[in-house]
Amino acid sequence: MLRPYSALILITLLISATGFTPSSLKYSFSASTHQMTSTSSTTNRARASDIDLTETELKSILSVAASAAKKAGEIIVSNSGGADITKTKANPRDLLTLIDPLCEETIKETVLSAFPTHDFLGEEDVPPGKEASAAALDAKLKSNKDFLWIVDPIDGTSNFVHGMPLCMPSIAVAYKGSVVVGVIYDPHRDELFTAMKGFGAEMNGESISVGKQEGISDAIVAMGSPPGEESLNMSLLGIKSLMPKVRTIRMLGSAALQLAWVANGRLTCYWEYDLSSWDIAAGALIVKEAGGRFTDLEDNDFNLKNRKICASNGLVHKEILDVLNEAGVV
Repeated sequence: MLRPYSALILITLLISATGFTPSSLKYSFSASTHQMTSTSSTTNRARASDIDLTETELKSILSVAASAAKKAGEIIVSNSGGADITKTKANPRDLLTLIDPLCEETIKETVLSAFPTHDFLGEEDVPPGKEASAAALDAKLKSNKDFLWIVDPIDGTSNFVHGMPLCMPSIAVAYKGSVVVGVIYDPHRDELFTAMKGFGAEMNGESISVGKQEGISDAIVAMGSPPGEESLNMSLLGIKSLMPKVRTIRMLGSAALQLAWVANGRLTCYWEYDLSSWDIAAGALIVKEAGGRFTDLEDNDFNLKNRKICASNGLVHKEILDVLNEAGVV
């Protein structure tokens, strides 16, 4: 048995001979983690360099977007028992309440007080119908303003009308046509989903990532119940083809919520045949920054003009699209 001073001498000799240090032991245990963190940071910096905005500028925009979303969320929760319908839009299932424009005006005032030169596209400012939606977006993108805020004040209005806690504001900020900040705030669960381009996605300040399901049979797939006839027919084709192959299908009535839940792994995939930019712009960035994929139904990369979308954890993306395409959903 070595005496204490003998053990000390032996350790000293080993250090001298091998160059071993306690810090190298620490590094040996954390090397893989350090490498992954470094790679992730490098990737984020590379992606952020695609835009000529600093991290400080992005954080400033994100802060205002989060504040605006929370203000709208407070209005939604204070009227969570339901609301009267003031009119329908494109069809009897596309609803509008008095609270929708109130939330939008609250968001708009918050945004323009901080960034008076930025442009603003809100759902309630646009006439009903997909043609009007597409035209409004196109006109804004052709303007000479670099920043465009794209806002759905209450995504899930039908849920809101009936007092279901599945409705929330969705706010995206595009810079020169590319979404750089996304915020979805679920006021019923006090969950704030955020993303800045190149800096990952978070929920309430904690990093989030998409689910790990590797096969379609393990996938929880969400989809919509669209009001338009063409979209409805495509959705019926999709549900008939997907249901036997996936774990289950969910229809929650809010694109923003379903995209946020893809981003944090509660859902594996969400697809929809026809949506407007304000429905998906924020969620698209959040999903991608959480490590997922967001494309159209032909697997082309997302842009703001896409209306047919598929968001997933990436691992099941091709399988989902293959099933949909084979069923005639294109």
